[in-house]
Amino acid sequence: MSEDPSTVMKQQVGKAAAARVQSNSVVGLGTGSTTAYAIQYIGDRLQSGDLKNIRGIPTSFQAEVLAKKYGIPLTTLDAIDRIDIAIDGADEVDPNLNLIKGGGAAHTREKVVDSLADQFVVVVDSGKLVDRLGSNFLLPVEVLPMAIVPVMRKIEQLGGKPELRMGVKKAGPVITDQGNMVIDVKFESISDPANLEKTLNNIPGVLENGLFVGVADVVLVGEVKDGQPSVRQL
Repeated sequence: MSEDPSTVMKQQVGKAAAARVQSNSVVGLGTGSTTAYAIQYIGDRLQSGDLKNIRGIPTSFQAEVLAKKYGIPLTTLDAIDRIDIAIDGADEVDPNLNLIKGGGAAHTREKVVDSLADQFVVVVDSGKLVDRLGSNFLLPVEVLPMAIVPVMRKIEQLGGKPELRMGVKKAGPVITDQGNMVIDVKFESISDPANLEKTLNNIPGVLENGLFVGVADVVLVGEVKDGQPSVRQL
């Protein structure tokens, strides 16, 4: 049975990112389907002896579970003084390597870890590339539950259309790993991501939003052309 080209492409992007990890390093382990392959390949490299003395910092429960499954030892931000490399996905990437993240509702922990890394490697498929952020993807904002209504009002004043993210196969809203809720916001156009990131985070009750401005160092893009998967670097 031949594998679906888009699956193979995600595996190749994950592998290309995992290949950048060096022995004796601390690795930020991101969240999502493509990053899951990177975590798997880091584990493979550890098992084979190709990599030694790796410690992972997970950005979510998903990353933590996968790291344990593939035998990657974990540590915490309290116990380390640096993160050498972080690997994570994105929902949108613009030409300046600014990102929207948070489709998996893990963007707060992701931003903490990815921002601390000496090198932040983003793994995406070509469908995530946009000319301007907010083109296809709503902007996730993590909010304290008690502040949902005032925060939504404030976001409307900024010109956004906010919606509370509801669970799938769960009655009620999505609850993040921190116990908060997520508002997905449609902005007609995000012309100044850096400014919007600060403005949203200054609203009382907002913990963090999915704009990652000036954080990404390398973007690895998977593509399928004529049925052939390939990886290129932006």
